[in-house]
Amino acid sequence: MKNSLRFSLLAAAALAGFGAVPGAVIAQQSAPRDILPPERTIPSQPVEAETGVVVSGQTAKPQSVAEAFSEEVVQEVPSITQPWPVKHAKTLLTMIEGIGSEGLDPVDYNLVALRAAIQAGPSAELDEIASQSFAFLVEDLRDGRTPMDARKQWFVFDPDADRYPTAKLMGDALASGDLAATLARINPEHPDYARLKEELAKTPAANKKRRQMIRANMDRWRWLARDLGSQYLMTNVPEFQLRLTVNDKIMRTYKTVVGKPGRTATPQLAESVEGVIFNPTWTVPQSIVKGEGLGARVLSNPSWARSNGYKATKGENGWVTVVQQPGPGNSLGLMKLDMPNRHAIFLHDTPSRHLFATDNRALSHGCIRTERATELAITLAILQGGMTAQEGVDLIKGGEYTKVAFQKQMPVYITYFTMAQDIDGKLSTFADIYGRDAPVLASFDAPRQPNRARVTGEQVIVIEDDLRIS
Repeated sequence: MKNSLRFSLLAAAALAGFGAVPGAVIAQQSAPRDILPPERTIPSQPVEAETGVVVSGQTAKPQSVAEAFSEEVVQEVPSITQPWPVKHAKTLLTMIEGIGSEGLDPVDYNLVALRAAIQAGPSAELDEIASQSFAFLVEDLRDGRTPMDARKQWFVFDPDADRYPTAKLMGDALASGDLAATLARINPEHPDYARLKEELAKTPAANKKRRQMIRANMDRWRWLARDLGSQYLMTNVPEFQLRLTVNDKIMRTYKTVVGKPGRTATPQLAESVEGVIFNPTWTVPQSIVKGEGLGARVLSNPSWARSNGYKATKGENGWVTVVQQPGPGNSLGLMKLDMPNRHAIFLHDTPSRHLFATDNRALSHGCIRTERATELAITLAILQGGMTAQEGVDLIKGGEYTKVAFQKQMPVYITYFTMAQDIDGKLSTFADIYGRDAPVLASFDAPRQPNRARVTGEQVIVIEDDLRIS
């Protein structure tokens, strides 16, 4: 552990701008310089209630955003018909004819009807068809064409429909006459989207399979918020890699171990990291305490329990609770990121570090085990918690449970891209370990669905245990 901590300190110091630290570990006495720029301001639409969620101009009022996932919220599209001059309608027609460059299909946007309405001249029918065509185009470019039931284990609420309302975009486009610039405001900002778009442009039409894969992964970027923030963590599950990203530039990468296919497959989430927990405890789930007999073993064999760090309490009703204390053998390792969510998914260390040397790392029960986790923890504690590198090392060495709260929450995105730029900047494909491509590809072959739900009605599978007891 000593060498690991020394490497963590050196790496964290370098990332935080401390410069080289020759020879031995050197404590940093002054507050570290924050290399990260301030957060960009993201425009948002007002809501009627503090905890409301705006849905196409109508405000739903769940107690929290997470509660919005308890039932499907269907995007009821109000009438947004606006007057369309023929010249603007012609521009719209040209854009639709070329929308294949964005991985979309012109037939989804009333192509034939719009062409006929333009030829007939100004009319209420032209206004209605052009308005609907523009609205459908906005929805697919902004929110993604894939309906929610084809986004398996996708639990991300995309705020872009509230930040960039369709009616407002249409009004801006008609007022300026620059439809292309208006629609460019809702395209994903991430450089991976542009890279996929370039690849689509140079992939021959005859290579249908590859073009379908490119289109599906372009659409996945639309499922996320357009602006991911200036600093965030992102892990691509099929790639088995985690990135610490600043202004869309990768600062550090870490190998990961993710959920095994099936019930414990890692879901796709957008959550917030609130802090770092050094030397975490692990409350053992009842599936192990009772189902695998751990509780009885701990109570009947105190010496074995102590050697493995387990403490058990038995309530008056006979309920046994087992908590594994901090230590190098703890199932969560030496750190976990504090990221409360209803899936019980988080990033953490592991004592089974040999698993990072394997190629197929879909081995966990859903949570994400992280390579060089102490380096990541100390780095985040420096950047977001106001700590020094030496303080982070001392906390780990101290062996006591310690939570370092962040001064500002950091977004973390758990994504699923089967084609993307890898950590070396090469456009690569990754094995579809959970079989999530097929529903997306099938949705592209099916007619476009209007009035789509904004959240999934799929079951939340709470991850009870990340490591089994042997």
